[in-house]
Formats: sequence, C-alpha cells, structure tokens
Amino acid sequence: METSMNRHKSAVVLSALVLVCCGALILGRKVKAAGEGTITGTVKLTGTAPHMKGIDMSKDPYCVAQHKDSPAKLENVIVGANGGLQNVVLYLSDGLAASAASAVPSQEPEFDQKGCMYAPHVMAVDVNQKFKVVTSDQTTHNIHPLPAPGTGNIGWNKSQPPGAPPIENTWKAEEVAIPVKCNIHPWMHGWHVVVKGPYAITDDNGNFTIKNVPAGSYTVTAWQEEYGTQTAKVTVAGGQAAKTDFTFKAK
Repeated sequence: METSMNRHKSAVVLSALVLVCCGALILGRKVKAAGEGTITGTVKLTGTAPHMKGIDMSKDPYCVAQHKDSPAKLENVIVGANGGLQNVVLYLSDGLAASAASAVPSQEPEFDQKGCMYAPHVMAVDVNQKFKVVTSDQTTHNIHPLPAPGTGNIGWNKSQPPGAPPIENTWKAEEVAIPVKCNIHPWMHGWHVVVKGPYAITDDNGNFTIKNVPAGSYTVTAWQEEYGTQTAKVTVAGGQAAKTDFTFKAK
C-alpha cells in the first residue's frame, strides 16, 4: 500500500514538473515574440524621375505577345504617384547580434521569369536562405547570376524550358548586390541582394516594414540599384515599432 502511494505521489510530482516546464516554454516563446519589434518607413525620390525606356523584345515573338496591351519598360527606377521608390532593399548593416544575424528564415522566396522579365526585379535573401527560381513563360530562359569574384558566392548558368521544375539554391555570403541576366533574352535583368538578418523591400508606394527586429540600436541601410546606398541610425525598444525614412535625389 505504501509503495503504491509513493508511486502515486511520484506521478503527481512528475506531472506537475511537466506542466511547469511546458508553461515556461510557452511563456518564453511569448516573451521572445513580445521582444521583437519592427522598423517601418518610406523611401522616396525627389526631383524628376528618369524616363524608363521601352524594351525591344522582337527577338522572341512569345515575349512580344505577353506585352501587347502594356509595352515592357526598364525597371531600374520605379516611382509611384507619391514619389515612393519601389524595389529598395532595407537591411540591418550594423548592431545585430551574431545569433540573430546567423538565423536563417524558413521562407523560400521565388524569383520568377514572367513575361520575359524577372519578377520580382529585386529579390532579397539571407545568407544560406533557400530560394526558388521558377518560370511562368512558355519559352526557354536561362538564369545566370553573376556574383563578384572573391565574395564566396559561386555563379551558375542553368536553362529552364517551359514547365521545368524550380531551381533551388542558396547564397553563401553577404553581397549587395548580385546582377542576374538571361543569355537568351539580353534585356532581362534583375538583382539578388544577400544580407544577414531581417530585411524588407519597398512596395509600389515606397513603404517598407522590417519585421522580427530584436530590441537594440542599429544602422539601417537602404540600397537602390541606380542611386546606391543611404544609412540611418534607429533604436528599437522591445516589441515596439521604430520609424525611419529615406530620400534619394534623382540624377
């Protein structure tokens, strides 16, 4: 009888310990989530936006047909009605702890070949973050990123005929930025921007939100393919939203 009671007491104690541990784990997750803030803002262009030239796709009738109602143009500088600058990459270039900088997101961004253009025109990824190159077109493309020598990133050149499976890859080192081209369609041009830690890309109004930012003081860098980089100092309190804006001047 005494042995049975002891076993019962031990089971009760063990159950209590399990509940405490689970509660601590859940609480820890909530505390972690509560400690992650955001950095929001807008990137604008002042002055007269440059004219984006039309693209001659006559080399491939399929590509021409994809733009019969809306002629394709270069995408080096895309400005919204309010002056917002699209396709600007925002990232934390200083102040991020090593553990946060080395974290690899589970999301797999897609770099699509659509209408004989790259969509998105600019794709940002973390070091070692998986991404997919896909094709929505019924014509053959080849994907040819050109990282700079000595960066640790290795370029590649692979064809993707219609219906081909995605090409999965990663970049091994930070690099801002890697140009991407298609040897079959010489007008196709895009960028891969490889960073460490949280990042964002501006939308068609120039707005951005960098999510999952731990509390701390940072240097935020804004990169645009024609206008280079700008930086700003930002402090994020635990679980709070900080704000910073950038303005590039048209050439």
